[in-house]
Amino acid sequence: MELQLALDLVNIQEAKELVKEVESYIDIVEIGTPVVINEGLRAVKEIKEAFPHLKVLADLKVMDAAGYEVMKASQAGADIVTILGVAEDMTIKGALEEAKKQNKKILVDMIGVKDIESRAKELDALGVDYICVHTVYDLQAIGKNSFEDLTTIKRVVKNAKVAVAGGIKLSTLPEVIKAQPDLVIVGGGITGAEDKQATAAEMQKLIKQG
Repeated sequence: MELQLALDLVNIQEAKELVKEVESYIDIVEIGTPVVINEGLRAVKEIKEAFPHLKVLADLKVMDAAGYEVMKASQAGADIVTILGVAEDMTIKGALEEAKKQNKKILVDMIGVKDIESRAKELDALGVDYICVHTVYDLQAIGKNSFEDLTTIKRVVKNAKVAVAGGIKLSTLPEVIKAQPDLVIVGGGITGAEDKQATAAEMQKLIKQG
């Protein structure tokens, strides 16, 4: 089980400072969609250069022209690129083709997918590397979480790794771990903590035990 730190509301300098604080306890740094929108793929490049020992995920949420976008993210140093599960199969195939060429991985984000079980089976058959259940920011506010969807995906997927994201905190982490995802994605649960280092350390400890 790996721990991914999602950085969403920071500039490049702030991102570097945050990662420096917790780098010993995380496996993957996610350059979130807002950072890519604000800073461009330069953010991916600079974080990869500053922390070459960590994997970097570019959260591009690709919906079209996937080959080109995956190529650009790869050139910037991304190890993993995100595609939306609601994208066309041809788009996902294009992403996978390019990722294979570049020796990178594709994470499919299930935001907006209505039939999680069927789509997870299809994506698994296409050969994606990760399938991520994601409680979007706008739904977290009304108390929704993705644990049930996580269990569903774990049940039907044969090859892809399973990731979970959305509102995970230290207090809810044990419940997440019970479902045995391969990748746990935490944003505000670390970046909003008073002691980021201690929180990340505790999270890593729970994950490695799980």
